[in-house]
Amino acid sequence: QVQLVESGGGLVQAGGSLRLSCAASGRSFSWIAIGWFRQAPGKEREFVSAINWSGGFTDYADSVKGRFTVSRNNAKNTAYLQMNSLKPEDTAVYYCAAGTAGRTYKDYNYWGQGTQVTVSS
Repeated sequence: QVQLVESGGGLVQAGGSLRLSCAASGRSFSWIAIGWFRQAPGKEREFVSAINWSGGFTDYADSVKGRFTVSRNNAKNTAYLQMNSLKPEDTAVYYCAAGTAGRTYKDYNYWGQGTQVTVSS
């Protein structure tokens, strides 16, 4: 079992930055990949980014590439999503998930409760 708790969401103006955190407990964090997904109202949950257990592999959706950076600190059992140059279309509930670093929700077995990110224009 892995428990995940996201934090760091909030309201920011377009062009601003936020850093989301995903704190893990339970099963050894160091051996699992972390994915970030988001879901806007009326839309399906979509892949944002993923990082493997060592941090040696990262993946990004085209819509966030060059603006978002995923990282992790295994000593702190925490993963991060640094979001820069935010756009109104980035507004969504952001979820972190533990699994296999894939791009679909089926690649992940454990999910956090989500944190709201709102970008005003």
